[in-house]
Amino acid sequence: MKVAIVTGASSGIGWEAALEIDRRFRSLDEIWIVGRNEEKLRILSRHLKHANRIVIMDVTDPEDMDAFEDVMRRIRPNVRMLFQSAGEGLHGRFDEISRQDETNMIRLNCEALTHITSICLPYMKPGSHIIHLASAAAFSPLPEFAVYSGSKAYVLSFSKALRGELKKRKINVTAVCPGPVDTPFFDRSERFVHKLGPVKKFVMNTPRNVARKAICDAGFKLRVSFDTPLFAITSILSKFFM
Repeated sequence: MKVAIVTGASSGIGWEAALEIDRRFRSLDEIWIVGRNEEKLRILSRHLKHANRIVIMDVTDPEDMDAFEDVMRRIRPNVRMLFQSAGEGLHGRFDEISRQDETNMIRLNCEALTHITSICLPYMKPGSHIIHLASAAAFSPLPEFAVYSGSKAYVLSFSKALRGELKKRKINVTAVCPGPVDTPFFDRSERFVHKLGPVKKFVMNTPRNVARKAICDAGFKLRVSFDTPLFAITSILSKFFM
């Protein structure tokens, strides 16, 4: 059974990625949509033309991860695409954000993403794709985004290294590095500081554009997907000024 698995599918880029996969890949047997919000996943399910499986889980919960791994062992799907968009960020000074919030961010952005990749990789064959949502922040250490940018730097580095390891297996890995995206992310991330204001709005992209560009770039087997040329240029300049 050929499947695509999308984490963080209940909103934002993950939601749009599921819709784009549904539109683009006719040969899939199922799309697995993973998230914590059952109501939103059921709404998304009704928008998909493919048969789909709703997987309600917290990717940071060891018991949920064990249950997911058991499902994978039992069904043994042919995972053609793994799109990991589950993640979060907090904007604020490191010494003003609680230790628990900071470590939870690392657990979700780094540990859970790594764990899901490890679970799914044995069921991937030549021609499969892994897409990890990093960020333009991965290229530059951002004050008041210290742990977030650090965690996304991990995602970028991990994805590049994994790409090299999987080259002989002909499994492609793409790291997606967008700038600000119009998702609920900022509602959560800006609990500790004022709004980023007009600068953020000037460069804000839509989840649909980011998801479509990411899947298109993965099809071209690109190592990194940028949503706009601006952030591709920024990634180059950051090497000289950071």
